[in-house]
Amino acid sequence: MKSFNYHAPKDVKDATKLASSSSAFLAGGMTTIPSMKLGLASYKDVIDIKNIKKLSGIKVSGKTVTIGATTKHAEVAASKDVKKAIPALAKLAGNIGDAQVRNRGTIGGSISNNDPSACYPSACMALNAVIHTSKRKIDADKFFTGMFETALKSGELVEAVEFEIPEKADYQKHPNPASRYAIIGVFLAKHKKDVNVAVTGAKSCVYIDKDLSKKLSSNFSVSAIEGMEVKSSGMNSDMHASAEYRANLVSLYTKKAVEAC
Repeated sequence: MKSFNYHAPKDVKDATKLASSSSAFLAGGMTTIPSMKLGLASYKDVIDIKNIKKLSGIKVSGKTVTIGATTKHAEVAASKDVKKAIPALAKLAGNIGDAQVRNRGTIGGSISNNDPSACYPSACMALNAVIHTSKRKIDADKFFTGMFETALKSGELVEAVEFEIPEKADYQKHPNPASRYAIIGVFLAKHKKDVNVAVTGAKSCVYIDKDLSKKLSSNFSVSAIEGMEVKSSGMNSDMHASAEYRANLVSLYTKKAVEAC
């Protein structure tokens, strides 16, 4: 690991002032630290934001759940407010990685890294989330732009994620037995006017399956999607699962999510 300057700013303003194209924000460090240790990434400045109070916490209003960027997965999983408002979100958080990851990893770090197999991006897409940053607000469908890529600009910091409370929702995951990342993850959310079926792990970036979403918006039942073929074109194919297998899992876990609602 190469040497770097360590900073622990007291607020968001100071944190963003320290940011540059050769810096990294650090909260849980679940991706940043291993990347630095392995020589996959190096930074001139590491900006530790975990003690900035504004960035942590959970707030529930009548229509939304807002989670601060440095809120840990374990905190979301254990939150009575989240369990009441969006049980599927607490379920998702409780099945990320292992206990060590859940007690260090943060929601802001997860979505900023945008691993193609991460769980939180699917919740953001399905729940029409709005990502609050130090500069603006970004709709989830515009935030995730590609493999490990987001709409965040240099020095821009995620402050919170605001989720829309659905009528019903569920998250189903087929985890890698070692890493617990999603080989396939399906977050299904039924809103007043439509249904969102968000998929992670299948392609290079999280996405909404428009065909499944459209069918379930018209008829929210397993029978509505029975026999539907999910196309494997463009899906990941690796040592863990072929594209065809992933396509089958998307169909299977969407049905499971509907049944769980």
